[in-house]
Amino acid sequence: MTIRTWFLSLATVVAGWFGLQLTVMRFTDAAPGALALFPAADFAAHLPRSIAIVGAGGHWIAVRSDEPNLGKVLYASGAALVLPAGLPGCLPLP
Repeated sequence: MTIRTWFLSLATVVAGWFGLQLTVMRFTDAAPGALALFPAADFAAHLPRSIAIVGAGGHWIAVRSDEPNLGKVLYASGAALVLPAGLPGCLPLP
């Protein structure tokens, strides 16, 4: 196996994992929290009151909620990408 094959294999695995995480948030209610990446400037103003912001950075906002369809709500509020958080194997929430 060449080094190029290793890099292509690694890139495929990372892209597959990332795609799986995006799919989980789009179509299930599996995670109690989420990480909204690249949110719109008025993202927080469009969130329902049942969603709590638990952390934020320059290009991300971490939220927690029991809201059904959390991923869809976050996309509708202006998040460009939504990843799950708060479950084993997911990004930890504070």
